[in-house]
Amino acid sequence: MMEKNLIGWQKQPNKLNIQGTIEKAIQLITGEEVDLTASGRTDAGVHAIRTSC
Repeated sequence: MMEKNLIGWQKQPNKLNIQGTIEKAIQLITGEEVDLTASGRTDAGVHAIRTSC
């Protein structure tokens, strides 16, 4: 298997990324263009705080 140097999820011009790679694969299989959207919580301060019960 060939190693790939992905730069992250979001599409960026002239950079290898997960979103663009999956969209290209879907287009090759289905012949249709898609625009994927991901959801995540990486904002500062969104982690749960453990408290005693």
